[in-house]
Amino acid sequence: MASVTLAPSGQVVEANEGESLLSVILKAIPGFSHKCDGKAQCGSCHIFVLEGRKGLSKTTREENSKLDTIVGVGAKSRLACQSSVLGTENVKVEILSFV
Repeated sequence: MASVTLAPSGQVVEANEGESLLSVILKAIPGFSHKCDGKAQCGSCHIFVLEGRKGLSKTTREENSKLDTIVGVGAKSRLACQSSVLGTENVKVEILSFV
């Protein structure tokens, strides 16, 4: 089990191994934007991984394709719906949506 810290609020949420960052975030922020139900089609769950990048699953081709279409994407960008917690280290993410 790992913990995920949500910035800017600083809220910490426990995450099970294999759980998507989207489901972890939804535990703390039920209104978090996710229009395509985790299919990497909309990009609305775009986040920045500030710490613990190695504690997440690798970026897939499908995720990279969607990230390529989003304005403001950087090296720390991920889609929360496509990022699974490995449970090997704690993670800190920055919520970018307009919740």
